Amino acid sequence: MKRLLLLPLLLLGGCFTAFSQESVQYTDASAFPVYGKAYADEGPRYRRLPECLHGVVREALWDLGRNSAGLYIRFRTNAPEVHARWTNTGYHMPHMTDVGVGGLDLYAFLDGEWKFVGAGFDWKGARNTDHERKLVANMDAVDREYMLYLSLYDEVKTLEVGVPEGYTLEQPVMDSPRADAPVVMYGTSILQGGCATRAGMAHTNIIARRLDRTVINLGFSGNAHLDLEIARLMASVESASAFVLDYVPNASPEKINTVGEQFFRIIRDAHPDAPVIFVEDPLFPHGIVDKKIVQEVRSKNTAQKALFRRLQDAGEKNIHYLPAPGMTRPEDFVDGIHLTDLGMTHYADYILPLLKKVL
Repeated sequence: MKRLLLLPLLLLGGCFTAFSQESVQYTDASAFPVYGKAYADEGPRYRRLPECLHGVVREALWDLGRNSAGLYIRFRTNAPEVHARWTNTGYHMPHMTDVGVGGLDLYAFLDGEWKFVGAGFDWKGARNTDHERKLVANMDAVDREYMLYLSLYDEVKTLEVGVPEGYTLEQPVMDSPRADAPVVMYGTSILQGGCATRAGMAHTNIIARRLDRTVINLGFSGNAHLDLEIARLMASVESASAFVLDYVPNASPEKINTVGEQFFRIIRDAHPDAPVIFVEDPLFPHGIVDKKIVQEVRSKNTAQKALFRRLQDAGEKNIHYLPAPGMTRPEDFVDGIHLTDLGMTHYADYILPLLKKVL
């Protein structure tokens, strides 16, 4: 009797498993617009640096430019669930979640604002390179707009969006976050998204949702060395509404003194009226006891302030300055350097009032 019961159950389970897999219809995400890039589509779709800079910029900078930080796609569906398939390099870091490093992050437009509804990650482990995930399920089958953030510290090589058979998957109809006048932000690993638990919690993406305006993320972990090629890339964003220069944690005082003004001038010559915000190095929590980091931060911020004053004295208008005090709190850090989601939120809270004012 037990054998007779087991056989139908196994067949039934197999039937349902096959049906579930076959009923999800996937569409290559290249069918939908991608946002957050500083240039028109060229080369691999989910990279932040254009192919023309390959072999021109430093190798470390190029490799980080392949990361998909700040990029997102938008689509509309009436499906009760949303799936994703994607491939990447399988990169892993010990102080950051795998879903933040190489996963996906889904937001839906609900009640007049973007709200987090699901994350894409892989139980098989970070070093796996082929991923498939049901991002959200059991929803009312009504039309909604979605925003899918891509990985912060890995390159999304291929991406597909799936919905059950019989439901629509269409182009977005909303212009939100608005893409016609992006804010362009340049900086370090903190700006790239280290160490947000998921992409939507990177402070650039928090800012974008609160401003309802695309933010272009040009954060390069450990490599915000005032490379002039990046200044030229920033300057090429014709419709940019503001620029944020947040490179100080990586730049030496000597680099700020010798290259900082040239970096700024490249942007200013292309955008004579755009607001430019200079940001200081954060005050790191171990500065309470670590005398070396205190001196390092002080010397860098002194150089940044001196650069800003030189520009003011030269008659530059519409430049603004954000000092370190109040930017972060001791509990905001994972490792004393990089930010938790709490830290990212505090960072965004600190920058947003000035951004709103200048915009």
